[in-house]
Amino acid sequence: MGELIRLRAADGHELDAWRAEPAGEPRAGLVVIQEVFGLTEHIRRVSDDFAARGYFVIAPAMFDRVAPGIVLDYGEVERGRDIMLSLDREQCVLDMDAAVQAAAPAGKVGAVGYCWGGAMADLAACRLDIAAAVSYYGRANVDWLDLKPRCPVLYHFGEADPLIPPELVEQIRAARPGCECYVYPGAGHGFNCDEREDYDPDAAALALERTLDFFARYLG
Repeated sequence: MGELIRLRAADGHELDAWRAEPAGEPRAGLVVIQEVFGLTEHIRRVSDDFAARGYFVIAPAMFDRVAPGIVLDYGEVERGRDIMLSLDREQCVLDMDAAVQAAAPAGKVGAVGYCWGGAMADLAACRLDIAAAVSYYGRANVDWLDLKPRCPVLYHFGEADPLIPPELVEQIRAARPGCECYVYPGAGHGFNCDEREDYDPDAAALALERTLDFFARYLG
């Protein structure tokens, strides 16, 4: 099990983070980036699972800038979206960088994010010194497709995701040539989260297999 710690961003802002350490020598560092519901129990379990697989994990509480310590129910999408829209993108970069620096003693650092966090993982790949990024059903990255990733990126999308229709997936693919991208038949938005209605165990298992293989290639 992991534990809550405090991080300090370069501008002095302090935020919570979930830290999960492997039992032995870490294979690499990993930043896990939340959905629009905060640092939920699910995100903590995801972090603990990656730690059990050998990664030194830091999951920053990205909403602490405007709603410290908040964790929302999955039905509170509108409230989560309102908090997300009130965030400053440059400050988000600073908070992710604080998590990257906290994970850096483990060696190479990667990022993986879900929903809004999936877009943030793409932004981290474009702006931060990381070795690989995995984006699960991120949509907001269509707002900065002019930026180019500095590292390999893997994208996961659900075929039946109403928030990310096929034309947006193709737009992202076109702007990220050379990056890996998978679309999961019949899967909706949030298909990786076993606490959401759209949970798809088959798609989640295959996406995790591909994610782990991707990180093994680029993080070690």
